[in-house]
Amino acid sequence: MAEPTRSAGGAEIERAARLTLEAKYPIALTGAGLSVESGIPPFRGPGGLWTKYGEPPMNGFQLFLADPKKGWEERLRRRDDELFAPLMRARPNAGHLALAELEAIGVLRFVITQNIDDLHRQAGQQALAEIHGNFKLVRCLECVSRFPFEELALEVLPPRCPRCEGLLKSDTVAFGEPIPADVLAQCAEQAAHADLVLLAGTSATVYPAAGFALEVKERGGKLIEANLYESELTALCDVSLRGGAADVLPRLKDAVSRQRRAALS
Repeated sequence: MAEPTRSAGGAEIERAARLTLEAKYPIALTGAGLSVESGIPPFRGPGGLWTKYGEPPMNGFQLFLADPKKGWEERLRRRDDELFAPLMRARPNAGHLALAELEAIGVLRFVITQNIDDLHRQAGQQALAEIHGNFKLVRCLECVSRFPFEELALEVLPPRCPRCEGLLKSDTVAFGEPIPADVLAQCAEQAAHADLVLLAGTSATVYPAAGFALEVKERGGKLIEANLYESELTALCDVSLRGGAADVLPRLKDAVSRQRRAALS
């Protein structure tokens, strides 16, 4: 295999665009680096919210199940604190918009995101799986139906599902909680079709999300990385574009559009 290209110069952007257009089923995997460029602090690392306030309990899901009323009371008390305020203020950046446009022109087939911030939806992404949930949604633990948080009646806690009376919790996946089966199945199905993964703002080291990229590569597919820093998957990437996703992805989108128009003319 040829050595991966590691920069975000014009030639590398053009090569990444060519590989994307040659792929029959390109998908993207996005992570916290994309959210940071919309002003959302990371959870881990220097300046991270968990570094500052401490990590949530590793058995958070079990604690919720033991006392869901208390879990809901704590969740409602924290709606305006430093953990949630950045999520409420954030807006999609140029990277989110570029991915949505790549989908709109029929190139990008699907996005798997590890982010909970709702920004892909706000950018207009349609084919999307939020593997760690969405902070604006509430999920039924029985029928897996999801509802906008603001549409729920919360006079009685814990709230119950309007469809099946099952227990409701925030859609965001807590420590100790399995990834919802419907999302996991959707991601596995998309990864099985994919022959190229665009890694954007993620080190792709957290499972199960990282496993989808490795699966595609092991089948002979391509990996393109758009990230500020090297990751554990950099050595496996066919093109590694070094830079912020909000800068690199619009340039990649423009190159894809330009090459696509040239091929059709």
